[in-house]
Amino acid sequence: MSVARAESRATRLLVMSTGAGSMNADLERRLRKAFADHTIVEFDPKEDLSDIVSPQARIVVAGGDGSVEFIVRKFADTQHPIGIIPLGTFNNLAHALGLAHDVDRAIEVARDGSPRPITLGRVNDHIFVEACAVGLFGETIALGDAAKDRAYGDFNAHLRNVISARRFKYELSGDIDGSGSAMSLVFSNTASIGSQLPISDTSPIHRYLEFSIHAGSSRTDIVRRAVVAAVTGRHAEHGAGQVFKFNRLEVKTAPRVRVYADNFLVGRTPATITAETSALKVLMPK
Repeated sequence: MSVARAESRATRLLVMSTGAGSMNADLERRLRKAFADHTIVEFDPKEDLSDIVSPQARIVVAGGDGSVEFIVRKFADTQHPIGIIPLGTFNNLAHALGLAHDVDRAIEVARDGSPRPITLGRVNDHIFVEACAVGLFGETIALGDAAKDRAYGDFNAHLRNVISARRFKYELSGDIDGSGSAMSLVFSNTASIGSQLPISDTSPIHRYLEFSIHAGSSRTDIVRRAVVAAVTGRHAEHGAGQVFKFNRLEVKTAPRVRVYADNFLVGRTPATITAETSALKVLMPK
C-alpha cells in the first residue's frame, strides 16, 4: 500500500442503515449534521469497510441489531473504537450494554464516550455477539428472523428444520463438566437474542458467557414466542431458567446437530465456545 493511499483513509466513519426501524429523513439529516466531520456511508454488507478506514479509525454505526452486530463482528479483532446509535426494533446489544436509546444521548456518547473492551463469544472461529445456539433454539431464531423479514421462502425452510429437530445427547467439558439430553443448548452473551427472546441475565460488559439448557419449555413454546415476538415486536415474558457462567466449553453431541452463531448457521457439533475480550472498544458513557 502506498503512503498516499494510507493517508487518504478515513479516520472517522459513520455507517448508516437507512432501512433501520427508526430511521427517517429527519433523523438522517440530524445524523449527517452531527457527524459532518466523518466520512459517511450507507450500510452495505458487501462493501469491505476496512478498505476505506485507517487502522484505528473511529467507526460509528447507526442502525438495528443486524447492521450494528455486523460491524462488531467484522472489526472484533481490530483496534477500532465503535460507537453505537441504536435505531432498530429490538436493539439487543445496545440494551445489554446499557446504551441510551435516546438519539441525542446516543450521538453524544458516540462522539465523546469512553472506549471500553467488551466480551464477545466465539464458536469454532465464528464470532457471536448475542448467543451461540445448538439445536432447536438456533433453528427457531432463524425462523423468527425470517418471520420478521417476511422472507416466506426462508421461513418455510427454517420451519422444516424446526419441525425435524429432535432431542440429542450431549457432553460438556471445560469450565463445566456434564452430560444429558436436550432439544437446545444456548451459550449467551446478552440477555435476549433475535426478536427479544430472553435467554439469560448476562451482558458483554461481564467477562464470561452463560449456558442454559432450558431455553423454552417445549418446541411449541419456543416457536410461538419467537414468531410472535418477531411479528409483533413484543418482548416475551419468560426467561431461560437456570444458567451457568463459563469462559470455555467443549460440546459434543450424538447425533451431530446444527450450531448457530447469533442467527447464522456455522456448522454442526462438536463445538468449542469461548468468552474473549474484544480488541475493539465500544464507546460507552463516561
